[in-house]
Amino acid sequence: MNGTGAAVVGLVAEAIGIYGDDPLLRNELEGYARRLDEPLRIAVAGMVKAGKSTLLNAIIGEEVAPTDTGECTRVVTWYRYADTPRITLHPFDGEPRALAVRRVQGRLQFDLGEARAEDIERLVVDWPAESLRHLTLIDTPGIASLSSDVSARTTNFLTPDDTPSEADAVIYLMRHLHASDLKFLEAFRDTSAGRSGTVNALAVLSRADEVGAGRIDSLLSAGKIAERYRSDPALRALALGVVPIAGLLAQSARTLRQSEFNALLKLARLEKAERERMLISADRFCRSNPDLDISPEERASLLDRYGLFGIRLASVLLRSGITEPTALAHELAKRSGLNDLLLLVTRQFEARAAQLRARTALSAVEGILKEHPREDAVHLAATVERIQSGAHEFTELRLLARLRGKDVPLASHQAADAERLIGGSGIDAAARLGLADTATPQELRSQALGSLHRWRLVSENPLTDRAALEACQVVVRSCEALLAQHHQQTSGGPALAGTSARPEPPGRSGEQAGDKRRAG
Repeated sequence: MNGTGAAVVGLVAEAIGIYGDDPLLRNELEGYARRLDEPLRIAVAGMVKAGKSTLLNAIIGEEVAPTDTGECTRVVTWYRYADTPRITLHPFDGEPRALAVRRVQGRLQFDLGEARAEDIERLVVDWPAESLRHLTLIDTPGIASLSSDVSARTTNFLTPDDTPSEADAVIYLMRHLHASDLKFLEAFRDTSAGRSGTVNALAVLSRADEVGAGRIDSLLSAGKIAERYRSDPALRALALGVVPIAGLLAQSARTLRQSEFNALLKLARLEKAERERMLISADRFCRSNPDLDISPEERASLLDRYGLFGIRLASVLLRSGITEPTALAHELAKRSGLNDLLLLVTRQFEARAAQLRARTALSAVEGILKEHPREDAVHLAATVERIQSGAHEFTELRLLARLRGKDVPLASHQAADAERLIGGSGIDAAARLGLADTATPQELRSQALGSLHRWRLVSENPLTDRAALEACQVVVRSCEALLAQHHQQTSGGPALAGTSARPEPPGRSGEQAGDKRRAG
């Protein structure tokens, strides 16, 4: 844990000591203390029928989230790692109780018994999936549902009025960009946890295979739409990226069965004309070519799991030389857009997990101090302010939001460079410097030195807008931190202080040495 994280841990512990005589506040603070050590919480949200549960299954790699329209899809459901499968129902009134764990045809089945969705605060599914070791995923009911109660359940959970959101970040699914999508993302950023102005959402253009009516080039069309959305100023200020995804294909690719591979292989071996006639429509696929050794039940199952787009794509891939199920599953997942989303989640959320958790806890303590002031807690407010102003990672997050909202008077190429250097494309050194993951330490150092020199010149230029100077100083410090990190990794010694280490820019050391000799 870095210095900021340790400072926040100490702050929360001290607040618990001061407010320990108030059971409600103590319980709340202890919850934030535990949260600092828990995996990052990512909520999956979006309109009704946007494909949230399907995408969640794809991320987990198993069909554990119900995708029908039953009672379970109207309840906030947490999915977290455990060695032993367990489902726990938490009612608003009464004690939590365990539900039976049952799988039918590979899918997890929920039996709520006599419980109604409106009486359930949450379901918690503990599941031994490797993908859940570092992430807790939260499935939420659809926003803008015909039932106002269902909509309110998600809104109240993700954007509470007076406490930080229980989610550290959100993956937001949309089929088209509507005003209601922007309204939700704005509300999520403006929750108590997001008062620092942090952008902590990713947007997903869901069901992307339907953009081109299931044609083989559907995702290319969806990619162009996603690119247009990425450039939309309103959405850019609220989301770190926009990814097109064929969620149904992603889920099925991650759970491909041998029997399905065999059926898809039989389709791929048909003559092109016959195969294309079968795939004109769902009805024709189920009824045509009765001589093909695929039963009506198998065809219906393929259609339900892959859709026409997935079946067409699988046929093309199998005819191109893929010969075994694992390779087909990997290629289908890649073509679905899932890999791009997982990469963004890793770079933007998992890499920042400690920062996002600390920010939430810090904001929670700040809120309690304002709502429940005490004389013996006055010094904690100063500690909060000191952590917020001194933690460079928080400063980077605030600047990132300002840059994406075009609130910094920098030229477009400078703004893009600054955004990357402070972690807009990922917080590892290579991503910040715009280099490949295979870049050598020497390449990283050279690029960091060049960036530091470039931004020092901008910050020292008398023509630089005064409103941009603070942003320039943040970028300079980020460059210094990259060089300090390089020094620590290559020398094995302590890192140089990020605020005081000022490595010489390229080509200047000899010149300055000559100046010193002449001065002497």
